[in-house]
Amino acid sequence: MDLVLHLRVLVSIASIALLGTSCNGGKLSESTTLLNFIRAVDPENVLRIERNRIMSHPCSYKWKGVKCNSGGTAVIEIRLVKLNLTGILDVESLCRLLNLEVLSLAGNSIKGTISESMSKCKSLTYLDLSRNSLSGRVPTALTKLKNLKRLDISQNQFTGRVATFGLSKWSFSCLKNALITQDSTENRKNSSAIQENFPRKALSESSPDAKSHKNWGLWISLGLGIVILLLVLLFLIPRALKRAREKAVLVNSSSKNPPIKAADEVQPQKRKSELVFFVEPEERFKLEDLLTATTGLKMEGFCSSLYIVQLKNDAIFSVKRLKKLRVSLEVFGQTMRKVGNLKHPNILPLVAYHSTDKEKLLIYKYERNESLLTLLENYIEGKRNFPWKPRVSIAAGIAEGLNFIYHRPDNDEIIPHGIIKLSNILLNDEEEPLISEYGYSRFLDPSRDCLYKSKGYIAPEKSLTEKSDVFSFGVILLELLTGNIVEKNGIDLPRWVKSKVREEWTVEVFDKEVAENEMYAIPLLNVALKCVSHHPRERPTIAEVREKIAEVMSAMEGLSPSSMDSSEFSQLDRLSIPSVTPETLSTTGSKSNK
Repeated sequence: MDLVLHLRVLVSIASIALLGTSCNGGKLSESTTLLNFIRAVDPENVLRIERNRIMSHPCSYKWKGVKCNSGGTAVIEIRLVKLNLTGILDVESLCRLLNLEVLSLAGNSIKGTISESMSKCKSLTYLDLSRNSLSGRVPTALTKLKNLKRLDISQNQFTGRVATFGLSKWSFSCLKNALITQDSTENRKNSSAIQENFPRKALSESSPDAKSHKNWGLWISLGLGIVILLLVLLFLIPRALKRAREKAVLVNSSSKNPPIKAADEVQPQKRKSELVFFVEPEERFKLEDLLTATTGLKMEGFCSSLYIVQLKNDAIFSVKRLKKLRVSLEVFGQTMRKVGNLKHPNILPLVAYHSTDKEKLLIYKYERNESLLTLLENYIEGKRNFPWKPRVSIAAGIAEGLNFIYHRPDNDEIIPHGIIKLSNILLNDEEEPLISEYGYSRFLDPSRDCLYKSKGYIAPEKSLTEKSDVFSFGVILLELLTGNIVEKNGIDLPRWVKSKVREEWTVEVFDKEVAENEMYAIPLLNVALKCVSHHPRERPTIAEVREKIAEVMSAMEGLSPSSMDSSEFSQLDRLSIPSVTPETLSTTGSKSNK
């Protein structure tokens, strides 16, 4: 009997261990779970995932839109936005991903309902199901997601009303997002209010001992309520006093005061905070409008965060919150006024900035076409075309903007950029380039990798100078010519291109759209290689780069074909690699066909 009993205990322990492996992120289980969820939400396999692939773990294979933790042991994010997914939500499979913190499926055509099983997704902090075709009632299970900080279920076909359940309202001071909206036309007809209290009777009677403990529960609740009230008062009173002081000094410019030529500003006497605008009076707003606006977190890093903010008047802005700056309010204000006063078609204009001793906010108009990084990624993924002429035009626009920064006619203090990369080149409605992130790099802390984190674009000398920005621009030019993205694959692009040129395999450098225009691409490749020279003295100035790109564009239009051979940048004599010429290309082309 003792032997049998021991065997039963061992079997039970083994079963529990196996169950724990399966439920707590077992490798095969997590892979199967993720695949089941993808199958349900993407029945037409838009994501092109090999459905029969058996993997040791989902983090060992790059899934589109799926992010794992730093150790590669658990899925923590699923972002499948605007991909035309037409399936349903398999909440059961989803909530078996026990470490999942972020789920964003916005802008698809997902149907069905949200299951009550959503309450099992206990690690979720961010849930965006907006702009889909979900229907039915919003499940009360959402109230049980205690870690949820941001929820967006707008623009679906839900019935009934949506409950708000204790998520704190977003503000710049606390950085807690709680966007709970319901834009259904049917619901608007029912009521302008969107709040609903869930049945309390069912909750209070869910326990069989509820009546016997009613009195005790009453006294305990009362005592807790008093304690919480005292704590809230102790926390809110100082904040209220501080906000009252800020409101007294942060007043938007009014018509009583004539507008300053470049910017209007209102500052407190002790200069503890300031809000400065660089736009016309009718385009301005109050700080309170910004703090109470609808927001979405676009990007969050160690040194900065980016938010998309929609005011009540539907105006949309991009707000950059800077962290870890080592600069006084006065020095920061002086610099940002100079940046705000700069007006150039290829530099993203600064709408305003808000500065306090603890945080700095930069406010820009939102550009719907996003960045050059997005454009090139969409091209590589086959979602859009990116012909040769727009590439040259974008390169020319970036060069024009940088040239304005370093060679302005006013001879004012030059402020280097320092963070030139694809994601910092935004595109306006006409897909013309706008240089963003300008003006504050000098205040970033290099020891925290805030300044030199984009290693693929940073010059070897790691300095804030014109020649360093020329190096970064040279990398962008190589990206436009090759179709390789440094921010995406981490490639040392200058080294890769130079190795191809040395081996006389230049034909393999160009992207397919570029290869069809080789006679114009070759001079630009020469310029790009000059820009990424190891020593600053071997690089051209941005004015010289701008001039060479202009020559190429003129030659493309048939205005001055002879200029293709007239520039000193046609020779790579200072680089220990052969010059790239049409003759070289024809030789390498025949070599590649062997």
